[in-house]
Amino acid sequence: NDLYEYTFRYESLVLPKEQLRKEIEYLKENLTQINSPVVFCHNDLLLGNVICTDDESSVVFIDYEYAAYNYQAFDIGNHFNEFVGIEPDTIDYSKYPSKELQYDWLKTYLLEFKNTDSVKDEDIYKLYIQVNKFSLTSHLFWGIWALIQAEHSYIDFDFIKYGAIRINEYLAKKEDFLNLDGNETSS
Repeated sequence: NDLYEYTFRYESLVLPKEQLRKEIEYLKENLTQINSPVVFCHNDLLLGNVICTDDESSVVFIDYEYAAYNYQAFDIGNHFNEFVGIEPDTIDYSKYPSKELQYDWLKTYLLEFKNTDSVKDEDIYKLYIQVNKFSLTSHLFWGIWALIQAEHSYIDFDFIKYGAIRINEYLAKKEDFLNLDGNETSS
């Protein structure tokens, strides 16, 4: 009975497995040309894993269980995706950071990453494009992860609903984000 219920919920909320495979291949084709640097990434920078010091002069990252080398733009895009929340009943995509907030965040990031006093607007915009495109990978990755967890985890969490939300957001943003290019004007 549980297997039947799981299968029914999965099929009613989520793309068929073969379509998910096609989406993965589609992303691979579209993201391989981006040239985002591979860096050491946290890969799970939800807001609960970012702790401000008492005087707010610095931050500390915690919970490194998913840390590994990955594309720089994936880690940042994933972080931006986490702004909306992680509880299926309270996820709010209106909280995804605006272009202006992303620009401010990315400028600060690049200043630190490059250890410099200034960065070009073109570099900020290039990273903005990369980050938003790779945010799609984050949606697909965590969506599929949640579907696997739904079958194997003992945690009381609606993984199927969460997976469906992430995959549906991927589908909703796919064309807009993949169509971003360097020909647009920056903020």
